[in-house]
Amino acid sequence: QVQVVESGGGLVQPGGSLRLSCAASGSSFSTYAMGWYRQAPGKQRELVATITTGGSTNYAESVKGRFTISRDNAKNTVYLQMNSLQPEDTAVYYCNAARVRTLYWGQGTQVTVSS
Repeated sequence: QVQVVESGGGLVQPGGSLRLSCAASGSSFSTYAMGWYRQAPGKQRELVATITTGGSTNYAESVKGRFTISRDNAKNTVYLQMNSLQPEDTAVYYCNAARVRTLYWGQGTQVTVSS
């Protein structure tokens, strides 16, 4: 069993930055691919970024060049650095940990971009 806990959300002005963190329990963190997803009000949850066990990354087109996903296996943590935030980035951001036949989600952290 893995528990995933997100943190770092908040209110930021357009053009600002935030760094989200996702801490995972357990000793097998390095064997999980990690992902960030988001869900805006009235919309479906969508992929933001993923990172494999080997460090390969994938981004949604809407965040390429602005967001960076990274992982620190020694700290059992994955990060999402978000720059040049825009109002359309407002959403609840969720982290997940995935491997074959296993998927764990966190409870989410709210990111609001507004002046």
